[in-house]
Amino acid sequence: MNPSELAWQASVMALCCYLASSWILGAQPQSEVFYKTETLPIPDGVVLEAGGLQWMGDDTLAVSTRLGDIYMVQGALETDLANIQFQPFASGLHEVLGLARQGDWLYCIQRCELTRMKDEDGDGRADLFETVSDGWGITGDYHEYAFSSKFDADGSIWVVLCLTGSFTSEIDYRGWCLRIDAEGNMIPTCSGIRSPGGIGMNPLGDMFYTDNQGVWNGTCGLKHLKPGGFMGNPSGNRWYELTNAMGPRPQEPTSGSRMHLEADKIPELVPTAVYFPYNKMGQSASGIICDQTEGGFGPFQGQMLVCDQTHSTVMRVDLEQVNGVYQGACFPFLSGYDSGNLSVEFAPDGSLFVGGTDRGWGARGGKPYALQRTRWTGETPFEIHSMKALPQGFELTFTQPVDPESARQTESYQLQSYTYIYQSSYGSPEVDGSQPAITAIEVSDDGLKVRLIIDQLQIGHVHELKCVGIQSAQDAHKLINNQAYYTLNEIPRELL
Repeated sequence: MNPSELAWQASVMALCCYLASSWILGAQPQSEVFYKTETLPIPDGVVLEAGGLQWMGDDTLAVSTRLGDIYMVQGALETDLANIQFQPFASGLHEVLGLARQGDWLYCIQRCELTRMKDEDGDGRADLFETVSDGWGITGDYHEYAFSSKFDADGSIWVVLCLTGSFTSEIDYRGWCLRIDAEGNMIPTCSGIRSPGGIGMNPLGDMFYTDNQGVWNGTCGLKHLKPGGFMGNPSGNRWYELTNAMGPRPQEPTSGSRMHLEADKIPELVPTAVYFPYNKMGQSASGIICDQTEGGFGPFQGQMLVCDQTHSTVMRVDLEQVNGVYQGACFPFLSGYDSGNLSVEFAPDGSLFVGGTDRGWGARGGKPYALQRTRWTGETPFEIHSMKALPQGFELTFTQPVDPESARQTESYQLQSYTYIYQSSYGSPEVDGSQPAITAIEVSDDGLKVRLIIDQLQIGHVHELKCVGIQSAQDAHKLINNQAYYTLNEIPRELL
């Protein structure tokens, strides 16, 4: 046996011993047991700062770049990564941060327009380009990003536009969400956007986007694009004078207040559905995808997966509507990606493709760009599956039965709440903190649900929960991730 084979054998034996000892001691198993991430080899000379991903069928993934290229990645599901090939499809575009497919057409968002293209002569490259809509302005400012969705149920694409310099709105509709319908008509839909990082739908077809910490955003968040809604940043509200599609201009919010207090005064203001506590959950929320793999990616069907560009992670978000308002919890999920996660797409086999870039932004991953795929191994991780609001507390659901004795101990939980200053200054610390007391704990007979009754719920607050003492019933494992952060916009009127 040569030295390399000996080294390989030793590393495998060490890994097996570590996993065995972890299992025996009840320690947290490694996440790679549950989700395996592979890095696709990128050819020399291809700068794949992946801004948009679109599955094309026939084992092919379309990838757009911030430099304005589009590649067809052929063999994207190949087991042997050496068989994957990159075919140039289009070039000379302007920072493509969104792709969608309809028939033979591939749609892309550029800073200046929504474009569609197709390959008419069959040589593998687009040769017909058409402008679908260009009803907004650009100044050339670095921050004037444009992100686009997939097609909604009505055949429209939604576009979210970053402010100029991420602070002001110097030209038409900067800081707005626009819909482009099947005929190419542009429909102003929402105002109040600051600096989006991604856009996508939940299982019901409602549209959401990620906005980033800054002026009028105490931290990053996931926001519901409710038609006619005001997302919270008034910098672009000057453009109400261009449209009557959304009614009158909303009242100006009071700087230094709290968003839930201002929402009581401003009917159009849509509270942030889920806050991502700054640095705890990330620093730059980005791409969004809904898990509709029917179990192909593990036990989280119907939940939203949200990337964080700075932390090179993928978070989970469990949403619910309470009194007609979206809210919910976010959880740590996948980490260790090579670059700054920006775009995300599911393949038909349930694989998750993640595109990364760090130019101008920085990211923990360390590489300037990357394209990776993550597969579920079939093993179910021990996680908090969901967190739902109750009239007097929260109900937790777990992916595996919990040990009832550990789940009934108040010492197994750490709970605090806080919110953010809603202000024209940049960001916010956590403020108005409290430590709600757990007054009762109920564990379901099957061990999959735990109800926590607490002495105070705080509207407009993040309720940060850490399940530090919870163990699984079968093998006394700790949770892979024991944190949950629930944004409470409304208190349910009736018990679930």
